[in-house]
Amino acid sequence: MSDLTALDAAHAAMEADEANAAARLRFYERLADSELFLLLSEEPVDENVSPELFELSDHAFVLVFDREDRLAQFVGRPAPYAALSGRVIAGLLDGQGIGLGVNLEVAPSSILIPPEAVTWLSETLGHAPDEAEARIEEIGRPAGLPEALLEALDSKLVTATGLAHSAYLAAATYEGGARNHLLAFVDAVPGAEDALAKAVSEALTFSGIEAGALDVSFVRASDPLAAKLAQWGLRFDLPQPEEVQELGRAAPGSDPDKPPILR
Repeated sequence: MSDLTALDAAHAAMEADEANAAARLRFYERLADSELFLLLSEEPVDENVSPELFELSDHAFVLVFDREDRLAQFVGRPAPYAALSGRVIAGLLDGQGIGLGVNLEVAPSSILIPPEAVTWLSETLGHAPDEAEARIEEIGRPAGLPEALLEALDSKLVTATGLAHSAYLAAATYEGGARNHLLAFVDAVPGAEDALAKAVSEALTFSGIEAGALDVSFVRASDPLAAKLAQWGLRFDLPQPEEVQELGRAAPGSDPDKPPILR
């Protein structure tokens, strides 16, 4: 099929080797990062959403689809929905005893995710990286990093549209002699630092690599350190947003500081 999605591909990789924990983690990462269309029982009211509930396999499930046409194909009639990220939906369902039906009957990635797996995903996404301060004394080329980590970072940074100009992965030596690999973001948008650090932490978690394997830092393009990073580091270019257009009232879930309320 030519219309396979990233979620389809991740699901296929997971199904191809059920014992492969890394493939299973990558599927859940794709699910969290994807925009999903949540089937509702009625149109959203302000920030309140009422998902349609289905009793399946001894649990209640809400249904989500990673494309609008897949939702329409499943329902077969006009139906209300809310477009939310997988991470927001997992947070809404956490502790509710409700599972997640993904692309049921309409895609190769059709799967039922039980409530306990939804809770695990929400808790995993809720982990915040530790903060520390250390003076960087030397920058060098990155070496010996697992290919899985590089792929995870590349996939994760694609989702960080407009949060920074670029990032460099390099080896760093700190005051006192400690060494570690460092991912430094260049010209991060003020206030985006926590989101970027968390994105890197998730890339590590879902690639199965210990969180301490990578430090995160933030520099301005005018800083002398940025020149050293450009000389020795592996560069990642973050996607930049298109020209912002004036929009009407925001849809539920579009403001990360005001997640929708489950009814």
